[in-house]
Amino acid sequence: MATYKQLSAFINVAMSNTFAEAAEKVHLSQPALSTSIKTLESQLGGRLFSRTTRRVQLSREGAEFLPIATRLLQDWDNAVHDMQGLFAMKKGNLTIAAMPSFSISLLPKILQEFHENWADIKISVVDIVMEAVIASVQEGRAEIGFTFETDQLDGLTLQPILNNKFIAVVHRQHRLASYPEVDWKTLSQFDFVAMNRGSNMRKWIEKFVADNQLHLSIVAEANQLATLGEFVKCKLGVTVVPGVCETQFSNNGLTCIPIGEGNLEKNIVMIKQSRKDLSVPAQAMWDQVTNYYL
Repeated sequence: MATYKQLSAFINVAMSNTFAEAAEKVHLSQPALSTSIKTLESQLGGRLFSRTTRRVQLSREGAEFLPIATRLLQDWDNAVHDMQGLFAMKKGNLTIAAMPSFSISLLPKILQEFHENWADIKISVVDIVMEAVIASVQEGRAEIGFTFETDQLDGLTLQPILNNKFIAVVHRQHRLASYPEVDWKTLSQFDFVAMNRGSNMRKWIEKFVADNQLHLSIVAEANQLATLGEFVKCKLGVTVVPGVCETQFSNNGLTCIPIGEGNLEKNIVMIKQSRKDLSVPAQAMWDQVTNYYL
């Protein structure tokens, strides 16, 4: 198989009047250059130059091969340049999966700092529900994910970054809206709207309520937090969500209230595949977030 040096030698000889001139360009002795050309000709199966005169001339086959060799060499140079840029963080792509609540609250600040340091890295953020975040990283569609810690993290490495306490969300005209703090027993006295039964959030809330011998009167459920917010906005009931969701619900005109002692808490974690190294941009992001939160 032809080597980079052989192709470079061939192109320089083709662009020169003599082997001596070409040898000077590529910093080789004439015998070494001649050997390189002969080896390339042997690999290709025919002569690339006519040596019947004192000037170097391309054979017909050599003339056809010249643009091919030039393109191959250029492609190689471009590939090396691109990889050097990637390793130097001067170019590249990074795909992140994150829960919508994280995407609109904590992630923008993380991306701002990352962009200040690595402005040429293009970042794609896939904001999806937490279960989909986990699947996206497990299946390799995203290198890094931001989600809640669960028992479904098979094949993943996790880095806890923030302990998140749950908060109550009510309509701004609700009687609880003026409370500086509320407890679960008080919340359980009102109609409740919740995430669907298949979601981790619903499982956490149901277990917490059962452990504390409480009962929730669930009147509606939804697959998306945004829909849950609309339920509260329409006065269907109150709800409880992780604190990281506060920005999302407050922006929708709802009132978020801290929950007192004995509250439900969950870690927000950063995840990656356990058996696969991160790309250079992803590793930079992982290190940045780890250093910021720890």
